[in-house]
Amino acid sequence: MQVVNLIIVLNTNMTEVLMCHRKKDPYKGLYNFVGGKVEPEEVHLEAAYRELFEETNISDRDIEIEPLFFSKYPKDKLELQVYYGVLKHDVELIKEDNPLLWVKLDSDFSDSLTYAGDGNIQHMIENIKYYLNL
Repeated sequence: MQVVNLIIVLNTNMTEVLMCHRKKDPYKGLYNFVGGKVEPEEVHLEAAYRELFEETNISDRDIEIEPLFFSKYPKDKLELQVYYGVLKHDVELIKEDNPLLWVKLDSDFSDSLTYAGDGNIQHMIENIKYYLNL
């Protein structure tokens, strides 16, 4: 089973969320969270921090991430691990491949013509708002 992760980053005042504009499939042309593939034998949390740093320049000194939820898709032989955290301070973002941007946390993330995840991004954001009392 392939393990992939998504990392949801909120800005310091928790009013915006970091997204990337996908340049390739899956979800080419849509906005999504950063993340990637977990290598075999890699510690999963370390893989999330690695992907976050590679794609944004945000390191474990800038943010503490924790699991939001993990989902398995047996028919796709895929496990999706979703992490989230709030930046401790502003960070100069450096993109790897996909352009990065901050999106207002009150945006309509259920818009499947704009956001990836077939509606799941809205669900993730609502869970984070609940856990952070926003």
